Amino acid sequence: AHGIPLVPVHHIAGHIYANRIVAEMKFPLLALVVSGGHTELVYMKEHGHFEVIGETRDDAAGEAYDKVARTLNLPYPGGPHIDKMAQAGEATIPLPRAWLEEDSYDFSFSGLKSAVINTVHNAEQRGEKLIPENLAASFQESVIDVLVTKTLKATREYNVKQVLLAGGVAANKGLRTRLEATFSTEKVELVIPPLYLCTDNAAMIAAAGSIFYAKGQRAKLDLNANPGLDITSHNQ
Repeated sequence: AHGIPLVPVHHIAGHIYANRIVAEMKFPLLALVVSGGHTELVYMKEHGHFEVIGETRDDAAGEAYDKVARTLNLPYPGGPHIDKMAQAGEATIPLPRAWLEEDSYDFSFSGLKSAVINTVHNAEQRGEKLIPENLAASFQESVIDVLVTKTLKATREYNVKQVLLAGGVAANKGLRTRLEATFSTEKVELVIPPLYLCTDNAAMIAAAGSIFYAKGQRAKLDLNANPGLDITSHNQ
């Protein structure tokens, strides 16, 4: 009625652009997106252009956290509870890491999730008592090891100026700490959003939407939610 334009914003684009609120984006850059439904490495050569160079083939990292938390009888969402337990434990239990093909930046956490469940069941059958904090620490160590190693490799191969962390799991203390330690010796800027910008929020949508608005992207009034929409839908 007021002639105000409607700008479409992909949810994951919003998470990436949450970083814009605290730091100027420098291109080319690489975004590590880690959330309940997504685990992706996104390369950006400029504002509003997304290239997914790696993605999950099964469970996203957040999904794996939730399923492992359920096995440990922890509340939903499981990520914060696993993270807190992991800080009090030690990674003493050997768990797999799915590196996939040598040149792949894809992720897979389904096998890790199954390994944790099997470890718990086998211990119960043998009458052994697992230390939950150590199991949480071992699981988190496996997830973070793969995420950070692949991010670092892609950073070097694509010669980016900046690495952004994005998504709900970006609030994970273990992941934030490992990224900071790993990139402290790299010649690339690491940007990690403050905790209040990691969870879903309106500011991140505005941060992305203002860019798409300036690029002339508009939606018709029959716009609806599309959970299967690829982030590259923004590319022009």
